[in-house]
Amino acid sequence: MNAPAHRAIPVTVLTGFLGSGKTTLLNRLLADHHGQRLAVIENEFGAVGVDGRILVRDAAEEVVETENGCLCCTVRGDLKRGLVDLHKRRMAGEIAFDRVVIETSGLAQPAPVVQTLLVDAYLGAHYRLDGIVTLVDARHGPEQLDRHPEAQEQVGFADRLILTKPDLVDAAGLESLSNRLKDMNPRAELRVASFGDAPVDWVLDVGGFDPGSVLALHPGFPRYAMPTVHTSHVESMVYRTSRPFDRERLDYLLEMILEWYGADLLRYKGVLAFEGDPRRWIFQGVHRQRTLSLGEPWQADEPRESVLVWIGVKLPREALQQGLEKCLADVALT
Repeated sequence: MNAPAHRAIPVTVLTGFLGSGKTTLLNRLLADHHGQRLAVIENEFGAVGVDGRILVRDAAEEVVETENGCLCCTVRGDLKRGLVDLHKRRMAGEIAFDRVVIETSGLAQPAPVVQTLLVDAYLGAHYRLDGIVTLVDARHGPEQLDRHPEAQEQVGFADRLILTKPDLVDAAGLESLSNRLKDMNPRAELRVASFGDAPVDWVLDVGGFDPGSVLALHPGFPRYAMPTVHTSHVESMVYRTSRPFDRERLDYLLEMILEWYGADLLRYKGVLAFEGDPRRWIFQGVHRQRTLSLGEPWQADEPRESVLVWIGVKLPREALQQGLEKCLADVALT
């Protein structure tokens, strides 16, 4: 179903290191008759082929409509300019699309794209970041994660992780890399896909930045709270408690944590229960941009449990652990 023009346009960021299979997945999204018209921004320089029919030449950007009604827009330069131009042309009736997919360069860190979408007032009024999908090459992924901080940050930012080219490794290698990715980013759902064969709705309808969403934790989640034994600098930490927080204390702590360590905090998200407040709150952000919004109401038979997930570079585990403990409402401060 096509979204009304006045609603915020959902944006999916497609990232992954060089050779991870982003273009293969993108081609599948463009070819699949899923009923949604996609505007694809390829944030790359040079000639970029989509379905073998599109070649970007010397123009700053070019928008081409594919056979199934999707659009491909290659932006050279400012991402905001490309998104603003797409929106204005959409409102003028020149082009029609329901959502945007941004394919980043294989060497790009996701942070600038995410911050552009979250911080800019114009883009925030017309677009909403739906999620970040990161592809990892099963064959070359371990070495890339060892050697390239960009590959690690791409994993750390992800809402969805896709392991590609599984036929190039044995079962033990695939399991080892899967566990490593779960150690690095326990909040991201992971799937294995060959030749871009990932469910379209799973890729496009993520809800990773939906303030009303509830943090879903898989049964094995606590296992991935332990420090990884690999050489990756990106790591995760989980804090869980059934005791409510004091809201004023927690707000002060988060302000200090983000001021001191925000540059190294890639993603964080959590469900919070506050003393004297029957409502569920959702906390999330990237680097120093954070939000606190109302989530779904607590169910009558549901435990009011707070869970916070932190993903970053060399996490300040002790500061987080001790600080959060002091923010619990039943802890007396001396």
